[in-house]
Amino acid sequence: MSVGFVMLVHDALDRAAQVARHWSEHGKPIVIHVDKRVDGPAFEYFKGKLADLDNVRFSERHACEWGNWSIVAATQSACELMLDAFTEVRHVYLSSGSCMPLRPVEEIQTYLDERPRTDFIESVTTDEVDWTVGGLDQERFTLRFPFSWKRQRRLFDHYVDLQRRLKLARRIPDGVTPHLGSQWWCLTRQTLSAILEDPRRAEFDRYFRRVWIPDESYFQTLSRLYSTQIESRSLTLSKFDFQGKPHVFYDDHLQLLRRSDCFVARKIWPRAERLYREFLVPASRALVMAEPNPLKIDRLFSRATERRTRGRAGLYMQGRFPNEGWENGKTSGRYSVFEGFTDLFEDFEAWIARRTGNRVHGHLFAEDQVHFAGGDAVYNGALSDSAQLREYSPQAFMTNLIWNTRGEHQCFQFGPADDQKVSEFLATDRNAQISIISGAWAIPLFHSNQNFSDLRKVAAHLQRIETAHLDLLRMGKTKARVRIWSLAEFIENPMENLQAILDEIGGIGQRRLSEVPVMADLSGFGQFLQNLKNQGMSPHLMGDFPLNQDSPEKPQGGRPYLVK
Repeated sequence: MSVGFVMLVHDALDRAAQVARHWSEHGKPIVIHVDKRVDGPAFEYFKGKLADLDNVRFSERHACEWGNWSIVAATQSACELMLDAFTEVRHVYLSSGSCMPLRPVEEIQTYLDERPRTDFIESVTTDEVDWTVGGLDQERFTLRFPFSWKRQRRLFDHYVDLQRRLKLARRIPDGVTPHLGSQWWCLTRQTLSAILEDPRRAEFDRYFRRVWIPDESYFQTLSRLYSTQIESRSLTLSKFDFQGKPHVFYDDHLQLLRRSDCFVARKIWPRAERLYREFLVPASRALVMAEPNPLKIDRLFSRATERRTRGRAGLYMQGRFPNEGWENGKTSGRYSVFEGFTDLFEDFEAWIARRTGNRVHGHLFAEDQVHFAGGDAVYNGALSDSAQLREYSPQAFMTNLIWNTRGEHQCFQFGPADDQKVSEFLATDRNAQISIISGAWAIPLFHSNQNFSDLRKVAAHLQRIETAHLDLLRMGKTKARVRIWSLAEFIENPMENLQAILDEIGGIGQRRLSEVPVMADLSGFGQFLQNLKNQGMSPHLMGDFPLNQDSPEKPQGGRPYLVK
Protein backbone atom coordinates (compact mmCIF):
# COMPACT_ATOMS: atom_id res chain seq x y z
CA MET A 1 0.00 0.00 0.00
CA SER A 2 1.17 3.49 -0.78
CA VAL A 3 0.55 7.15 -0.07
CA GLY A 4 -0.76 9.28 -2.92
CA PHE A 5 -0.32 13.03 -3.21
CA VAL A 6 -3.04 15.42 -4.37
CA MET A 7 -1.63 18.78 -5.44
CA LEU A 8 -3.69 21.97 -5.83
CA VAL A 9 -1.72 24.20 -8.20
CA HIS A 10 -2.40 27.73 -9.39
CA ASP A 11 0.98 29.41 -9.93
CA ALA A 12 4.75 28.76 -9.92
CA LEU A 13 4.09 25.83 -12.28
CA ASP A 14 7.78 25.04 -12.78
CA ARG A 15 8.28 24.51 -9.06
CA ALA A 16 5.08 22.47 -8.77
CA ALA A 17 6.31 20.26 -11.61
CA GLN A 18 9.65 19.84 -9.83
CA VAL A 19 7.96 18.66 -6.62
CA ALA A 20 5.53 16.39 -8.49
CA ARG A 21 8.43 14.77 -10.34
CA HIS A 22 10.28 14.22 -7.06
CA TRP A 23 7.34 12.33 -5.56
CA SER A 24 6.55 10.48 -8.78
CA GLU A 25 10.10 9.24 -9.28
CA HIS A 26 9.97 7.83 -5.76
CA GLY A 27 7.03 5.68 -6.79
CA LYS A 28 4.19 7.76 -5.41
CA PRO A 29 1.04 8.42 -7.46
CA ILE A 30 0.16 12.05 -8.07
CA VAL A 31 -3.12 13.75 -8.97
CA ILE A 32 -2.83 17.43 -9.84
CA HIS A 33 -5.59 20.00 -9.99
CA VAL A 34 -4.61 23.10 -11.96
CA ASP A 35 -6.70 26.21 -11.39
CA LYS A 36 -8.92 26.92 -14.37
CA ARG A 37 -7.67 30.52 -14.32
CA VAL A 38 -4.28 29.30 -15.55
CA ASP A 39 -4.34 29.98 -19.30
CA GLY A 40 -4.33 27.17 -21.82
CA PRO A 41 -0.74 27.44 -23.11
CA ALA A 42 0.67 27.53 -19.57
CA PHE A 43 -1.42 24.49 -18.61
CA GLU A 44 -0.31 22.51 -21.66
CA TYR A 45 3.32 23.43 -20.98
CA PHE A 46 2.91 22.22 -17.39
CA LYS A 47 1.38 18.92 -18.52
CA GLY A 48 4.17 18.48 -21.03
CA LYS A 49 6.84 18.72 -18.33
CA LEU A 50 5.27 15.68 -16.60
CA ALA A 51 4.10 13.74 -19.67
CA ASP A 52 6.79 11.07 -19.27
CA LEU A 53 5.51 10.04 -15.82
CA ASP A 54 2.88 7.28 -15.90
CA ASN A 55 1.75 7.77 -12.29
CA VAL A 56 0.66 11.39 -12.70
CA ARG A 57 -2.93 12.35 -13.49
CA PHE A 58 -4.72 15.66 -13.96
CA SER A 59 -8.20 16.15 -12.51
CA GLU A 60 -11.17 18.18 -13.72
CA ARG A 61 -10.33 21.88 -13.47
CA HIS A 62 -12.23 24.40 -11.36
CA ALA A 63 -11.80 28.17 -11.15
CA CYS A 64 -10.69 28.49 -7.53
CA GLU A 65 -11.11 31.49 -5.29
CA TRP A 66 -10.07 31.84 -1.67
CA GLY A 67 -12.86 31.56 0.87
CA ASN A 68 -15.50 29.88 -1.28
CA TRP A 69 -16.64 26.41 -2.30
CA SER A 70 -14.49 26.09 -5.42
CA ILE A 71 -11.42 24.90 -3.49
CA VAL A 72 -13.44 22.08 -1.91
CA ALA A 73 -14.86 21.12 -5.31
CA ALA A 74 -11.34 20.99 -6.75
CA THR A 75 -10.20 18.81 -3.85
CA GLN A 76 -13.17 16.46 -4.29
CA SER A 77 -12.49 16.01 -8.01
CA ALA A 78 -8.81 15.29 -7.45
CA CYS A 79 -9.45 12.87 -4.59
CA GLU A 80 -12.09 10.95 -6.54
CA LEU A 81 -9.62 10.50 -9.39
CA MET A 82 -6.91 9.41 -6.94
CA LEU A 83 -9.12 6.72 -5.38
CA ASP A 84 -10.36 5.46 -8.77
CA ALA A 85 -7.06 5.50 -10.66
CA PHE A 86 -4.72 4.20 -7.96
CA THR A 87 -6.29 1.37 -6.03
CA GLU A 88 -3.07 0.69 -4.10
CA VAL A 89 -3.28 4.07 -2.30
CA ARG A 90 -4.12 3.78 1.40
CA HIS A 91 -3.43 7.39 2.49
CA VAL A 92 -4.14 10.52 0.46
CA TYR A 93 -1.92 13.49 1.28
CA LEU A 94 -3.35 16.89 0.27
CA SER A 95 -0.72 19.50 -0.65
CA SER A 96 -0.35 22.61 -2.78
CA GLY A 97 1.96 23.68 -5.57
CA SER A 98 3.95 25.75 -3.08
CA CYS A 99 4.59 22.77 -0.79
CA MET A 100 7.94 21.07 -0.50
CA PRO A 101 8.89 17.70 1.05
CA LEU A 102 11.35 18.17 3.91
CA ARG A 103 12.17 14.51 4.52
CA PRO A 104 12.79 11.49 2.29
CA VAL A 105 9.66 9.96 0.79
CA GLU A 106 10.56 6.63 2.41
CA GLU A 107 10.16 8.21 5.83
CA ILE A 108 6.62 9.41 5.29
CA GLN A 109 5.71 6.05 3.76
CA THR A 110 7.12 4.16 6.75
CA TYR A 111 5.45 6.56 9.16
CA LEU A 112 2.02 6.02 7.57
CA ASP A 113 2.53 2.23 7.26
CA GLU A 114 2.93 2.13 11.04
CA ARG A 115 -0.40 3.98 11.37
CA PRO A 116 -2.59 2.41 8.69
CA ARG A 117 -5.94 3.51 10.17
CA THR A 118 -4.95 6.98 11.41
CA ASP A 119 -6.30 10.15 9.80
CA PHE A 120 -4.05 13.19 10.23
CA ILE A 121 -6.32 16.22 10.05
CA GLU A 122 -6.55 19.20 12.35
CA SER A 123 -10.16 19.17 13.52
CA VAL A 124 -11.34 21.22 16.49
CA THR A 125 -14.75 22.58 17.49
CA THR A 126 -15.47 26.26 17.03
CA ASP A 127 -15.49 26.79 20.80
CA GLU A 128 -11.86 25.71 21.00
CA VAL A 129 -10.50 27.72 18.08
CA ASP A 130 -8.31 30.70 18.97
CA TRP A 131 -6.41 31.17 15.72
CA THR A 132 -9.11 32.47 13.39
CA VAL A 133 -8.54 36.05 12.25
CA GLY A 134 -11.44 38.42 11.64
CA GLY A 135 -14.05 36.64 13.72
CA LEU A 136 -16.89 34.53 12.26
CA ASP A 137 -15.99 31.40 14.19
CA GLN A 138 -19.51 30.06 14.76
CA GLU A 139 -21.24 32.45 12.36
CA ARG A 140 -19.43 31.01 9.35
CA PHE A 141 -21.69 27.97 9.85
CA THR A 142 -24.96 29.77 10.62
CA LEU A 143 -24.90 32.65 8.10
CA ARG A 144 -24.86 32.59 4.31
CA PHE A 145 -21.90 33.86 2.29
CA PRO A 146 -22.88 34.16 -1.37
CA PHE A 147 -20.46 37.04 -2.03
CA SER A 148 -16.71 36.96 -2.48
CA TRP A 149 -14.76 38.36 0.45
CA LYS A 150 -11.96 39.50 -1.85
CA ARG A 151 -13.85 40.80 -4.90
CA GLN A 152 -17.12 41.92 -3.28
CA ARG A 153 -16.01 42.96 0.19
CA ARG A 154 -18.65 45.67 0.64
CA LEU A 155 -21.49 43.32 -0.34
CA PHE A 156 -19.96 40.63 1.85
CA ASP A 157 -19.89 42.88 4.93
CA HIS A 158 -23.34 44.39 4.32
CA TYR A 159 -24.95 40.99 3.84
CA VAL A 160 -23.39 39.69 7.07
CA ASP A 161 -24.68 42.77 8.95
CA LEU A 162 -28.14 42.35 7.43
CA GLN A 163 -28.36 38.73 8.56
CA ARG A 164 -27.26 39.72 12.05
CA ARG A 165 -29.85 42.52 12.28
CA LEU A 166 -32.64 40.24 11.03
CA LYS A 167 -31.37 37.44 13.30
CA LEU A 168 -31.24 34.99 10.42
CA ALA A 169 -29.56 31.67 10.99
CA ARG A 170 -29.06 28.59 8.86
CA ARG A 171 -29.91 25.12 10.06
CA ILE A 172 -26.85 22.91 10.47
CA PRO A 173 -27.51 19.40 9.02
CA ASP A 174 -28.59 16.81 11.56
CA GLY A 175 -25.77 14.90 13.15
CA VAL A 176 -23.11 17.39 12.08
CA THR A 177 -20.95 19.24 14.61
CA PRO A 178 -18.91 21.95 12.86
CA HIS A 179 -15.14 21.62 13.17
CA LEU A 180 -12.31 23.79 11.87
CA GLY A 181 -8.70 23.10 11.01
CA SER A 182 -5.88 23.35 8.54
CA GLN A 183 -6.72 22.77 4.88
CA TRP A 184 -3.74 20.43 4.52
CA TRP A 185 -4.47 16.91 5.72
CA CYS A 186 -3.64 13.23 5.17
CA LEU A 187 -6.69 10.94 5.22
CA THR A 188 -7.05 7.19 4.88
CA ARG A 189 -8.80 5.71 1.86
CA GLN A 190 -11.53 4.40 4.16
CA THR A 191 -12.37 7.84 5.61
CA LEU A 192 -12.00 9.78 2.36
CA SER A 193 -14.13 7.36 0.34
CA ALA A 194 -16.80 7.41 3.06
CA ILE A 195 -16.98 11.22 2.78
CA LEU A 196 -17.09 11.22 -1.03
CA GLU A 197 -19.60 8.35 -1.30
CA ASP A 198 -21.90 9.38 1.54
CA PRO A 199 -25.60 9.12 0.57
CA ARG A 200 -26.07 12.52 2.21
CA ARG A 201 -23.22 14.12 0.28
CA ALA A 202 -25.58 16.27 -1.81
CA GLU A 203 -27.10 17.65 1.41
CA PHE A 204 -23.69 18.31 2.94
CA ASP A 205 -22.33 19.91 -0.23
CA ARG A 206 -25.38 22.14 -0.52
CA TYR A 207 -24.89 23.32 3.07
CA PHE A 208 -21.13 23.90 2.85
CA ARG A 209 -21.43 25.83 -0.42
CA ARG A 210 -22.58 28.83 1.66
CA VAL A 211 -20.15 28.31 4.54
CA TRP A 212 -17.28 30.78 4.67
CA ILE A 213 -13.85 29.23 3.92
CA PRO A 214 -15.26 25.69 3.60
CA ASP A 215 -11.85 24.20 2.76
CA GLU A 216 -11.03 24.66 6.47
CA SER A 217 -14.24 22.98 7.67
CA TYR A 218 -15.70 20.51 5.10
CA PHE A 219 -13.32 17.58 5.52
CA GLN A 220 -12.53 18.64 9.09
CA THR A 221 -16.20 18.26 10.00
CA LEU A 222 -17.18 15.20 7.98
CA SER A 223 -14.10 13.19 8.95
CA ARG A 224 -15.49 13.18 12.48
CA LEU A 225 -18.46 11.15 11.20
CA TYR A 226 -16.44 8.32 9.68
CA SER A 227 -12.90 8.19 11.02
CA THR A 228 -12.06 5.53 13.56
CA GLN A 229 -8.87 7.25 14.68
CA ILE A 230 -8.10 10.96 14.21
CA GLU A 231 -4.90 12.68 15.17
CA SER A 232 -5.94 16.32 15.20
CA ARG A 233 -2.82 17.72 13.61
CA SER A 234 -1.39 18.29 10.19
CA LEU A 235 1.76 16.62 8.92
CA THR A 236 2.43 19.78 6.89
CA LEU A 237 4.29 22.67 8.45
CA SER A 238 2.16 25.73 7.70
CA LYS A 239 2.44 28.88 9.77
CA PHE A 240 0.29 32.00 9.68
CA ASP A 241 0.96 35.54 10.85
CA PHE A 242 -1.27 37.69 13.07
CA GLN A 243 -3.29 38.79 10.02
CA GLY A 244 -4.03 35.23 8.97
CA LYS A 245 -1.60 35.31 6.04
CA PRO A 246 0.71 32.31 5.52
CA HIS A 247 4.37 32.68 6.32
CA VAL A 248 6.64 32.27 3.31
CA PHE A 249 9.87 30.30 3.74
CA TYR A 250 13.07 31.51 2.08
CA ASP A 251 16.60 30.16 1.71
CA ASP A 252 17.66 31.48 5.10
CA HIS A 253 14.99 29.28 6.74
CA LEU A 254 16.86 26.10 5.81
CA GLN A 255 17.97 25.13 9.31
CA LEU A 256 14.64 26.12 10.79
CA LEU A 257 12.78 23.81 8.39
CA ARG A 258 15.13 20.95 9.22
CA ARG A 259 14.53 21.40 12.93
CA SER A 260 10.77 21.03 12.52
CA ASP A 261 11.05 17.35 11.47
CA CYS A 262 7.84 17.85 9.48
CA PHE A 263 7.32 15.88 6.30
CA VAL A 264 6.11 18.78 4.14
CA ALA A 265 6.20 22.57 4.44
CA ARG A 266 4.34 25.45 2.78
CA LYS A 267 4.62 28.14 1.52
CA ILE A 268 8.01 27.95 -0.13
CA TRP A 269 9.19 30.98 -2.11
CA PRO A 270 9.45 29.91 -5.76
CA ARG A 271 12.93 31.43 -6.04
CA ALA A 272 14.31 29.74 -2.94
CA GLU A 273 16.95 27.91 -4.98
CA ARG A 274 18.83 26.57 -1.99
CA LEU A 275 15.74 25.02 -0.39
CA TYR A 276 14.73 23.21 -3.56
CA ARG A 277 18.31 22.07 -4.10
CA GLU A 278 18.71 20.77 -0.54
CA PHE A 279 15.37 19.01 -0.07
CA LEU A 280 14.60 17.67 -3.56
CA VAL A 281 17.66 15.45 -3.71
CA PRO A 282 17.59 12.57 -6.22
CA ALA A 283 18.80 9.96 -3.76
CA SER A 284 17.31 9.36 -0.34
CA ARG A 285 19.13 10.65 2.67
CA ALA A 286 19.71 8.63 5.82
CA LEU A 287 16.38 7.85 7.47
CA VAL A 288 15.76 9.70 10.74
CA MET A 289 12.21 8.63 11.62
CA ALA A 290 11.73 11.49 14.06
CA GLU A 291 8.24 12.46 15.09
CA PRO A 292 7.03 15.58 13.21
CA ASN A 293 7.08 18.38 15.72
CA PRO A 294 6.36 21.92 14.46
CA LEU A 295 6.24 23.08 18.10
CA LYS A 296 10.04 23.08 18.02
CA ILE A 297 9.97 26.27 15.99
CA ASP A 298 6.79 27.84 17.38
CA ARG A 299 8.85 29.93 19.79
CA LEU A 300 10.66 31.57 16.87
CA PHE A 301 7.41 32.34 15.10
CA SER A 302 5.96 33.79 18.30
CA ARG A 303 8.98 36.04 18.64
CA ALA A 304 8.68 37.09 15.01
CA THR A 305 5.00 37.92 15.48
CA GLU A 306 5.74 39.92 18.61
CA ARG A 307 8.54 41.80 16.86
CA ARG A 308 6.25 42.60 13.94
CA THR A 309 3.23 43.65 16.01
CA ARG A 310 4.99 45.32 18.94
CA GLY A 311 8.42 46.13 17.56
CA ARG A 312 11.29 47.27 19.71
CA ALA A 313 10.69 49.84 22.41
CA GLY A 314 11.09 53.34 21.07
CA LEU A 315 11.49 52.24 17.45
CA TYR A 316 8.61 53.06 15.16
CA MET A 317 7.65 51.41 11.87
CA GLN A 318 5.32 52.58 9.17
CA GLY A 319 2.69 49.89 9.83
CA ARG A 320 2.22 50.91 13.49
CA PHE A 321 3.10 54.59 13.47
CA PRO A 322 -0.29 56.08 12.43
CA ASN A 323 -2.12 54.23 15.21
CA GLU A 324 -1.98 55.81 18.65
CA GLY A 325 -1.03 53.36 21.36
CA TRP A 326 0.44 50.75 19.00
CA GLU A 327 4.01 51.55 19.94
CA ASN A 328 5.91 49.19 22.24
CA GLY A 329 7.00 51.98 24.51
CA LYS A 330 7.28 55.57 23.32
CA THR A 331 11.04 55.63 23.88
CA SER A 332 13.77 53.04 24.13
CA GLY A 333 15.24 53.97 27.51
CA ARG A 334 14.93 56.00 30.67
CA TYR A 335 15.65 59.71 30.72
CA SER A 336 15.26 62.59 33.18
CA VAL A 337 13.50 65.92 32.74
CA PHE A 338 14.30 68.79 35.11
CA GLU A 339 12.00 71.76 35.37
CA GLY A 340 13.03 74.82 37.35
CA PHE A 341 16.39 73.50 38.53
CA THR A 342 18.56 75.73 36.34
CA ASP A 343 16.48 78.69 37.56
CA LEU A 344 17.16 77.89 41.21
CA PHE A 345 20.77 76.64 40.90
CA GLU A 346 23.42 78.56 39.01
CA ASP A 347 25.51 75.55 37.88
CA PHE A 348 22.97 72.75 37.99
CA GLU A 349 23.77 71.17 34.60
CA ALA A 350 27.49 70.78 35.34
CA TRP A 351 26.77 69.58 38.87
CA ILE A 352 24.29 66.85 37.87
CA ALA A 353 26.64 65.73 35.09
CA ARG A 354 29.48 65.29 37.60
CA ARG A 355 27.30 63.45 40.07
CA THR A 356 25.76 60.99 37.58
CA GLY A 357 28.33 60.70 34.79
CA ASN A 358 25.57 61.42 32.25
CA ARG A 359 25.45 63.99 29.51
CA VAL A 360 23.12 66.77 30.57
CA HIS A 361 21.47 68.96 27.97
CA GLY A 362 20.04 72.41 28.32
CA HIS A 363 16.55 73.28 27.13
CA LEU A 364 16.00 70.93 24.20
CA PHE A 365 12.65 72.51 23.41
CA ALA A 366 13.62 76.17 23.70
CA GLU A 367 12.06 78.44 21.11
CA ASP A 368 15.34 79.71 19.69
CA GLN A 369 17.20 76.39 19.22
CA VAL A 370 17.93 72.96 20.64
CA HIS A 371 20.51 73.32 23.41
CA PHE A 372 22.46 70.08 23.27
CA ALA A 373 25.10 69.22 25.87
CA GLY A 374 28.36 70.98 25.14
CA GLY A 375 26.68 73.33 22.70
CA ASP A 376 26.81 70.79 19.86
CA ALA A 377 25.10 71.86 16.64
CA VAL A 378 24.59 68.23 15.51
CA TYR A 379 24.00 65.35 17.89
CA ASN A 380 23.87 61.56 17.68
CA GLY A 381 21.95 60.35 14.67
CA ALA A 382 22.46 63.67 12.84
CA LEU A 383 19.92 65.44 15.06
CA SER A 384 20.15 69.15 14.32
CA ASP A 385 19.92 71.98 16.84
CA SER A 386 17.43 73.70 14.51
CA ALA A 387 14.22 74.55 16.34
CA GLN A 388 12.37 74.56 13.03
CA LEU A 389 13.34 70.97 12.25
CA ARG A 390 12.55 69.88 15.79
CA GLU A 391 9.08 71.46 15.65
CA TYR A 392 8.15 69.42 12.60
CA SER A 393 7.57 66.58 15.07
CA PRO A 394 8.72 67.13 18.66
CA GLN A 395 7.64 63.59 19.57
CA ALA A 396 9.78 62.07 16.82
CA PHE A 397 12.68 64.29 17.89
CA MET A 398 12.37 62.92 21.42
CA THR A 399 12.16 59.26 20.38
CA ASN A 400 15.11 59.68 17.99
CA LEU A 401 17.24 61.31 20.66
CA ILE A 402 16.68 58.47 23.13
CA TRP A 403 17.06 55.79 20.44
CA ASN A 404 20.27 57.30 19.07
CA THR A 405 21.81 57.39 22.55
CA ARG A 406 20.84 53.89 23.70
CA GLY A 407 22.93 52.87 26.70
CA GLU A 408 23.19 56.45 27.99
CA HIS A 409 20.85 58.17 30.41
CA GLN A 410 19.83 61.49 28.89
CA CYS A 411 18.98 64.50 31.09
CA PHE A 412 17.57 67.78 29.86
CA GLN A 413 15.83 70.93 31.06
CA PHE A 414 12.25 71.94 30.40
CA GLY A 415 10.06 74.82 31.45
CA PRO A 416 7.01 76.97 30.66
CA ALA A 417 9.02 79.12 28.25
CA ASP A 418 9.72 76.07 26.09
CA ASP A 419 7.51 74.67 23.35
CA GLN A 420 4.77 72.68 25.08
CA LYS A 421 3.76 70.38 22.22
CA VAL A 422 5.82 67.58 23.73
CA SER A 423 4.22 67.82 27.19
CA GLU A 424 1.63 65.09 26.72
CA PHE A 425 4.23 62.80 25.16
CA LEU A 426 6.49 63.21 28.19
CA ALA A 427 3.60 62.69 30.60
CA THR A 428 2.50 59.43 28.97
CA ASP A 429 5.98 57.96 28.54
CA ARG A 430 6.76 55.44 31.26
CA ASN A 431 10.50 55.96 30.66
CA ALA A 432 10.36 59.62 31.68
CA GLN A 433 11.45 60.77 35.13
CA ILE A 434 10.12 64.30 35.56
CA SER A 435 11.24 66.46 38.48
CA ILE A 436 9.61 69.87 38.84
CA ILE A 437 10.20 72.86 41.09
CA SER A 438 7.01 74.76 40.36
CA GLY A 439 7.26 78.52 40.22
CA ALA A 440 11.06 78.52 39.87
CA TRP A 441 10.69 80.31 36.53
CA ALA A 442 9.94 83.45 38.59
CA ILE A 443 13.55 83.63 39.85
CA PRO A 444 15.04 84.89 36.54
CA LEU A 445 12.21 87.42 36.38
CA PHE A 446 13.02 88.50 39.91
CA HIS A 447 16.65 89.10 38.93
CA SER A 448 15.78 90.83 35.66
CA ASN A 449 15.60 94.58 35.28
CA GLN A 450 12.39 94.72 33.28
CA ASN A 451 9.57 97.18 33.60
CA PHE A 452 7.38 95.72 36.34
CA SER A 453 4.14 95.94 34.37
CA ASP A 454 5.75 93.98 31.52
CA LEU A 455 7.27 91.58 34.00
CA ARG A 456 3.84 90.91 35.55
CA LYS A 457 2.40 90.01 32.12
CA VAL A 458 5.26 87.58 31.48
CA ALA A 459 4.82 86.03 34.94
CA ALA A 460 1.09 85.57 34.43
CA HIS A 461 1.70 83.97 31.04
CA LEU A 462 4.31 81.54 32.36
CA GLN A 463 2.14 80.63 35.34
CA ARG A 464 -0.79 79.77 33.07
CA ILE A 465 1.44 77.50 30.99
CA GLU A 466 2.97 75.74 33.96
CA THR A 467 -0.43 75.30 35.62
CA ALA A 468 -1.74 73.56 32.50
CA HIS A 469 1.42 71.43 32.39
CA LEU A 470 1.03 70.37 36.02
CA ASP A 471 -2.65 69.56 35.49
CA LEU A 472 -1.63 67.30 32.61
CA LEU A 473 0.93 65.50 34.76
CA ARG A 474 -1.66 64.91 37.50
CA MET A 475 -4.12 63.24 35.13
CA GLY A 476 -4.81 59.52 35.36
CA LYS A 477 -3.22 58.70 32.01
CA THR A 478 0.20 59.90 33.15
CA LYS A 479 2.73 57.05 33.10
CA ALA A 480 5.90 59.04 33.79
CA ARG A 481 7.44 59.10 37.28
CA VAL A 482 6.73 62.62 38.45
CA ARG A 483 8.02 64.57 41.47
CA ILE A 484 6.62 68.03 42.08
CA TRP A 485 7.78 70.51 44.71
CA SER A 486 6.78 74.10 45.08
CA LEU A 487 9.75 76.44 45.19
CA ALA A 488 9.18 77.10 48.90
CA GLU A 489 9.04 73.37 49.67
CA PHE A 490 12.20 72.56 47.75
CA ILE A 491 14.47 75.15 49.36
CA GLU A 492 13.46 74.02 52.84
CA ASN A 493 15.58 70.89 52.35
CA PRO A 494 17.34 70.93 48.96
CA MET A 495 19.89 68.27 49.93
CA GLU A 496 17.28 65.63 50.69
CA ASN A 497 15.31 66.42 47.55
CA LEU A 498 18.39 66.29 45.30
CA GLN A 499 19.47 63.05 46.95
CA ALA A 500 16.13 61.47 46.05
CA ILE A 501 16.60 62.51 42.42
CA LEU A 502 20.13 61.13 42.27
CA ASP A 503 19.03 57.84 43.84
CA GLU A 504 16.44 57.46 41.12
CA ILE A 505 18.82 58.28 38.28
CA GLY A 506 21.77 56.26 39.60
CA GLY A 507 25.26 56.88 38.26
CA ILE A 508 28.84 57.02 39.39
CA GLY A 509 30.00 57.44 42.97
CA GLN A 510 26.59 57.59 44.57
CA ARG A 511 27.29 58.68 48.14
CA ARG A 512 25.24 60.72 50.52
CA LEU A 513 25.31 64.37 49.51
CA SER A 514 27.20 66.83 51.63
CA GLU A 515 26.65 69.79 49.32
CA VAL A 516 24.28 71.13 46.74
CA PRO A 517 24.99 73.32 43.70
CA VAL A 518 25.18 77.08 44.01
CA MET A 519 21.73 78.43 44.76
CA ALA A 520 20.42 81.68 43.31
CA ASP A 521 20.12 84.69 45.64
CA LEU A 522 16.53 84.85 46.92
CA SER A 523 16.90 87.87 49.17
CA GLY A 524 13.74 89.92 48.70
CA PHE A 525 11.96 87.26 46.68
CA GLY A 526 9.02 87.25 49.07
CA GLN A 527 8.54 90.97 48.54
CA PHE A 528 8.75 90.43 44.79
CA LEU A 529 5.88 87.99 44.95
CA GLN A 530 3.89 90.41 47.08
CA ASN A 531 4.45 93.10 44.45
CA LEU A 532 3.03 90.76 41.82
CA LYS A 533 -0.02 90.31 44.02
CA ASN A 534 -0.33 94.06 44.44
CA GLN A 535 -0.36 94.36 40.64
CA GLY A 536 -3.35 92.01 40.44
CA MET A 537 -1.62 88.66 39.86
CA SER A 538 -1.88 85.60 42.11
CA PRO A 539 1.54 83.83 42.10
CA HIS A 540 0.44 80.57 43.75
CA LEU A 541 2.86 78.02 42.24
CA MET A 542 5.86 79.17 44.29
CA GLY A 543 4.40 78.27 47.67
CA ASP A 544 4.42 80.56 50.74
CA PHE A 545 7.30 83.02 50.97
CA PRO A 546 7.26 85.49 53.90
CA LEU A 547 7.98 89.12 53.06
CA ASN A 548 11.25 89.04 55.02
CA GLN A 549 12.48 85.82 53.34
CA ASP A 550 16.26 86.10 52.95
CA SER A 551 18.60 83.93 50.96
CA PRO A 552 21.08 81.91 53.06
CA GLU A 553 24.53 83.36 53.07
CA LYS A 554 26.92 81.79 50.60
CA PRO A 555 30.32 80.64 51.85
CA GLN A 556 33.50 82.32 50.71
CA GLY A 557 35.32 81.26 47.57
CA GLY A 558 32.18 80.61 45.59
CA ARG A 559 31.83 77.10 47.02
CA PRO A 560 28.34 75.61 46.94
CA TYR A 561 25.98 76.47 49.74
CA LEU A 562 26.10 73.90 52.54
CA VAL A 563 22.78 72.96 54.06
CA LYS A 564 23.22 72.85 57.82
